[in-house]
Amino acid sequence: MKLSGNPRWTALIWVRRPGGNAWNEHGQALIETALALPVLLLVLVGLFEFALASYASIEVTNAALAGVQYGAQNATTDGDTTGIQTAAANDAGNLTLGTTNVALSCICSNGTASTCKSTDCAGSNIETILTVQTQATFDPGFHLPGIPTTFTLHGQAVQKVLQ
Repeated sequence: MKLSGNPRWTALIWVRRPGGNAWNEHGQALIETALALPVLLLVLVGLFEFALASYASIEVTNAALAGVQYGAQNATTDGDTTGIQTAAANDAGNLTLGTTNVALSCICSNGTASTCKSTDCAGSNIETILTVQTQATFDPGFHLPGIPTTFTLHGQAVQKVLQ
């Protein structure tokens, strides 16, 4: 059917697909959207919660790193447990840290074990190693049945103390 090339009339002609009718497909996109939207929203909420948990995990690890950097400055600061815990808590910023554990260990520079006594390393130097462990509890805002409501995040940093 040709309508003498008038663009006004050609716009009124329905384009039919093989085996289909344009009149029967009204509302199909609306129904598909209504069915897919809850799944899409659930995926987006899950991604958001995963991002928050990742951010909190990075904060806990960075807090341990700040604590160990403070303590590893010299032989005086490695025993300042309160200062190390304060440095870790100050670095956490948006997060409330739980316990912050500080541990000192020693090794002889020749590779043998040491108990941090000056008589342990004959012919070599004692190297002090500082370990800081932090933890925090993460509570996601969206709770699903069968999944724990809180998670404990752990951070650890190890560094030799400057002599």
